[in-house]
Amino acid sequence: MENLIFCLNATIPIFLLMILGLLFKSRGMFDDQFIGRMNTFVFKIALPVLLFRELSGADFLEVWDGRFVAFCFAATVISILLSMGIARLLPDGAVRGEFAQAAYRSSAALLGVGFITNIYGDAGMAPLMIIGTVPLYNVMAVVILAFMKPERQRIDGELMKRTLRDIITNPIILGIAAGMAWSVLSLPQPQIMTKTLQYVANLATPLGLMAMGAAFDWRLALKRWKPALGCSVMKLVLFCAIFLPAAVRLGFRDSYLAAALVMLGSPTTVSCFVMAKNMGHEGTVTSSAVMVTTFLSAFTLTGWLYILRSMGLV
Repeated sequence: MENLIFCLNATIPIFLLMILGLLFKSRGMFDDQFIGRMNTFVFKIALPVLLFRELSGADFLEVWDGRFVAFCFAATVISILLSMGIARLLPDGAVRGEFAQAAYRSSAALLGVGFITNIYGDAGMAPLMIIGTVPLYNVMAVVILAFMKPERQRIDGELMKRTLRDIITNPIILGIAAGMAWSVLSLPQPQIMTKTLQYVANLATPLGLMAMGAAFDWRLALKRWKPALGCSVMKLVLFCAIFLPAAVRLGFRDSYLAAALVMLGSPTTVSCFVMAKNMGHEGTVTSSAVMVTTFLSAFTLTGWLYILRSMGLV
């Protein structure tokens, strides 16, 4: 019951923030121009600062475990390939990019640290899991959203150059790279800097979720419910069923396994929607997947955790 209550406390407020965004728009407080500016701010400023703050404060050299990072990286690569392969089978080409991205990207940075801290009292292996997954999440999201764009032109040298430029200049990737460099170099963070970063980082989740809720179109969502439900099942059930047994067989236990569970079974991250909208996609499948996975993850995460605990693995 404790784990269920924790998951509900962690996920239901996120769902309610999206509902608030929808309510504020219906009341005329948010218009399309304001929503667009909120999305841009979250994508270019708040989310990169959040990831920088999380990574720059972690002591990676002390807790480094290359075997676990390699497992996280490999599981993510296979998940991405499976997501892209299934997306290719969809009859509607306009939603393939959103489907592929929403099916594999977890809210590992936003939810993972809190989830593991609640169980073990500290972040455990969450920072290593973030290193093995989040940079790859974002790099491949740029590639997928560029090459699976609804009205994308044929693949040529110019498109590849533009895609590479988008990867290199992606604000989220730059925030991750800066945070990792800051940690490895053991650079100090004055209290003024720490508090300022915290204030800006704290804006990422509420603004991103409200903007997403405000931009959500129920009429379009009803047309896109099948792909949204499909990638939600992949995100919450399929990848856990494939890779958690593999993690157990490799000998990972306790906080390692909890970090793997967060990586595989967390809801689709809000940054999926922000990135999809900023790269010319409709965003309906993504926002639907975030809402569905956020709500259902309170139950699926608890279920997976109960299974692992009943087996004495965490």
